[in-house]
Amino acid sequence: MGLPSPNHAELWWAEGRATSALAWPLVMAFLSETGIAIIDVIFIGRLGAGSLAAAALGTSVFFGMLLLILGVVLATAPLAAQAMGARKPRQVRRVIRQGLWVGILLSLPASFALMSAEPVLLLLDQPAQASSEAQRYLNYLAWSLPGAVCFIVLRNFSTVLNRPKLGLWVVLAAIPLNALLDYGLIFGAFGLPRMEIAGAGLASLIAHVFMFGVMLWISLAVRPLSRYQILARFWRPDWIIFGQIFKVGLPISGILALEFSMFLGSVIMIGWIGANPLAAHQVALMIATTTFKVPLGIAQAATVRVGHAAGRRDLAGVARAGWTAMAIGIAFMAVASVVMWIWPEMLVAIFMDAGDPANASVVALAVSLILVAAIFQIGDGAQTIGSGVLRGLSDTRLPLTYAAVGFWGLGLSAGYLLGFKADLGAVGVWMGMAVGLMTVSVFHAIRFRHLVAKGYLPELAPE
Repeated sequence: MGLPSPNHAELWWAEGRATSALAWPLVMAFLSETGIAIIDVIFIGRLGAGSLAAAALGTSVFFGMLLLILGVVLATAPLAAQAMGARKPRQVRRVIRQGLWVGILLSLPASFALMSAEPVLLLLDQPAQASSEAQRYLNYLAWSLPGAVCFIVLRNFSTVLNRPKLGLWVVLAAIPLNALLDYGLIFGAFGLPRMEIAGAGLASLIAHVFMFGVMLWISLAVRPLSRYQILARFWRPDWIIFGQIFKVGLPISGILALEFSMFLGSVIMIGWIGANPLAAHQVALMIATTTFKVPLGIAQAATVRVGHAAGRRDLAGVARAGWTAMAIGIAFMAVASVVMWIWPEMLVAIFMDAGDPANASVVALAVSLILVAAIFQIGDGAQTIGSGVLRGLSDTRLPLTYAAVGFWGLGLSAGYLLGFKADLGAVGVWMGMAVGLMTVSVFHAIRFRHLVAKGYLPELAPE
């Protein structure tokens, strides 16, 4: 007599445990990476509101470029996960190797482009002093791109092999390094030159190079990753996988670009209002970005879990993985929303001296923006995880249309109308972003339900 099959509830609880086990190291890694950016902002904030406004412009331009490239290489996660689920280890290696190819080929020219960001910022009518300082920041930060992108490819590799903690330890090691370098290079401590905002860019560059170098060593020396020999015949082209990464990844890049362009558009519109609203926006955005990293980690776990199930051709497993990830993410973001609603002043005080009268207007506006962020937390989390779930099925083209409608058609348009026509200023711009995020979250949930209902599973790449 065979063993009794697990009942329906046990399967869902098992999926919840598996998703959580995979997600929490990813969440912690994303939060830790945000910690590097937060440390930059905390130290730069001590230079004054003008430098904080410059950091808002510089980080927005940098992360916009990063996301364009990252979207393409994120295709390595579902493709490698599907190959892993189908028990094709050679194909896993091919995907990761070509992912490194793509990351290098895209990030190097992007770094050169960031060296000329100041004229673009001025063309967009941003404050001249803030644009100049932002360029000083980017002159070093720009060269973080190759290391940052290739680190993500290698972290995807360890995650697909169910070793997400490896990437976490690397990021955790980089945080104190970045903090010491920030303090030394921004303020001239430890015998280092006083570089002010440029020092923050150099500190982040060194931290990202460190993370990539250590993660590469782990991939080559630590089992089970080392068994895949990802650099074996590295220079040999694999055009089938190379093309498939772009096929799946370009729509992901477009989705991330549209989402980020909504946030970048908000930076530009708020920059029209002035430097103080821009500084308030940066503070509120750092707080919202921090909570966002939790569903972002869950989304990556969902991509892998759905991809594994799709590789096994397990449609019921695909459904459980997707809906479980969404439920976990929505529960967390509901808690985050309550915290932001009750203690906005305490959160702002992390980044600025709230007792300084010179900061009073920035602090007050930042508090108002955080209250708006509290409203859209659930929508932001749900749309991010929904995107990750659909990526696990290599379903990226139609979600690109959803992003265009939600982020541009509704988010930016509503932000402009509420901010400038309804005279709500920066608060109105943020309300528009809320509309876009919540709309896309609904689209993603409907799309996943439709795919599961019709029994859709992606085709696997040929050997």
